[in-house]
Amino acid sequence: MTTKLPEVDVVVVGVGWTGSILARELTKAGLRVVGLERGPRRTPGEDFTVPSIRDDLKYAVRQELFQDTQMETMSLRHARSETALPVRRLGAFLPGTGLGGAGAHWNGVTWRLLPTDHKLRTHLSERYGAQAIPDDMTITDYPVSYDELEPYYDRFEKLCGVSGKAGNLRGKIIDGGNVFEGPRQAEYPNPPLEQSVAGATFETAVKSLGYHPFPAPSSNASRVYTNPEGLTMGACIYCGHCERFGCESNAKASPGVSILPALLSDDKFELRCNAYVKDLVHDKTARKVKSVRYVDTRSGEDYEQPASLVILGAYVFTNNLLLLYSGIGEPYDPVTGKGSVGKNYCYQVGAAGVTVFFEDKEVNPFMASGAHGIMIDDFNGDNFDHGGLGFFGGAWIQAGPTNGRPILSRPVPAGTPRWGRDWKRATAKWYNHAFNIGGSCCNYAHRENYLDLDPTYRDALGRPLIRMTYNFKENDYRVAEYVTAVLGRIGRAMNPTLINTPAYRRGNFSAIPYQSTHNTGGTILGTDPKESVVNRYLQAWDADNLFIVGASVFPQNQSYNPTGTVGALAYWAADAITKQYMKSPGPLVHA
Repeated sequence: MTTKLPEVDVVVVGVGWTGSILARELTKAGLRVVGLERGPRRTPGEDFTVPSIRDDLKYAVRQELFQDTQMETMSLRHARSETALPVRRLGAFLPGTGLGGAGAHWNGVTWRLLPTDHKLRTHLSERYGAQAIPDDMTITDYPVSYDELEPYYDRFEKLCGVSGKAGNLRGKIIDGGNVFEGPRQAEYPNPPLEQSVAGATFETAVKSLGYHPFPAPSSNASRVYTNPEGLTMGACIYCGHCERFGCESNAKASPGVSILPALLSDDKFELRCNAYVKDLVHDKTARKVKSVRYVDTRSGEDYEQPASLVILGAYVFTNNLLLLYSGIGEPYDPVTGKGSVGKNYCYQVGAAGVTVFFEDKEVNPFMASGAHGIMIDDFNGDNFDHGGLGFFGGAWIQAGPTNGRPILSRPVPAGTPRWGRDWKRATAKWYNHAFNIGGSCCNYAHRENYLDLDPTYRDALGRPLIRMTYNFKENDYRVAEYVTAVLGRIGRAMNPTLINTPAYRRGNFSAIPYQSTHNTGGTILGTDPKESVVNRYLQAWDADNLFIVGASVFPQNQSYNPTGTVGALAYWAADAITKQYMKSPGPLVHA
């Protein structure tokens, strides 16, 4: 039996970065908001304190803060001709669960897209000719320009207290920052983090090659900082426990540090944790979502929460699953190209990382933060000429340890045995004398990469699993091969004692080794209801009172970590709701 609850103004599904931002802005506008979070309630002061939080086995290996695959997972196949199988243990990516979502355990790298990323298809067509874009590369423009989104990028950076150095301040190019970035109207809220030995070594090498190094834009605060919500972050202590961990010093921006304390103190907001949303009740005739149905995982009881406005702010796979399972929008068909729900699923491609070893240099990898590197953007996006290369896109490149934790951080030269006496000797010798140079490559949308409902496997609530049909394509391989060669060139320029020679190997995407948690797409934004799921304000074309936020709205995946753009788009959507939709509920864009 389902208990139907009294109607509220707004129900928000998922209380991570996007759900917290939308809930906060809508309560400020006077609306009563209910937030539904499938996992437990976690707060920094109770759950992320020393010494318990510095548990490499519990958090990094046994995945304490991540989605429970026994409750819900995804299935994977590389092509439509294959039968998908469930992912039984998270590996390649690590969706979060619990209050704060993946925002609790991220590293903190916080980018803005390049201006050309916002108009990707138009830019590439104008520079190289429309015929240069492969027919099966289904990239498209964002219907929101960089200049339109810039104030919202700035707003999210101030919320997070991002540490960094501007490279383009109101059109003035500034050496030491990212000279390729779009013009920003204000400097970063905090100065860059302290530079590591690895970062300094990398910086010298890339400058000798004519490249343009800059400090990582980091939501790890370099000093004590109070954000516009009146919430104070601590200064980073470089403990090396960012990725997969909550922050012990409240220096890493997260929903639990940066916005939830203010939201939870507002009597217009009600948080319900352990509320596992099952589906959305959609009235096609009225073009609205009437309510959200969920299960209380503690009692097993079913509830239905009616609301005037519904915000879908869950992770990429959940946003897609809820739309497909609830029958909202037309599922994407790769054969005909029709439909849009599940279309343009993207992940991220990694180049073959280079590890450099120095007998005469101590790196101290344990003194690090999640976003502590020195970077270059010379080979990112279309910052370099792609004429004749046979691919589009690129990668941001960085060096600098994010941690030196004992279980997963054991750099050794190529050829070292994987266990035994010689492995122990190599580990002892090189642990403090090596670091990695890595490249995070783009993943441009492809006709054959998409999400739909699995016809065979179901989750604990009886719903079909979300099925990934996904594999790397020729553009991905070529980008990775090109960037791998650049990494090797940079590594050799450092004159290390030893270098693990990079060799990118083509092969199928594997869900086993960790790569990134940068999944995007499936509920993409656009200008045409036949080609997209939400309009430029992130309002669903098929339900006027449904707004979908998060990386699922990205039409393709640039090389950048998505969180900065996710946060900016959340504020953009909140502005549209409070300044336009609330005054006149209905479609904000007419097709």
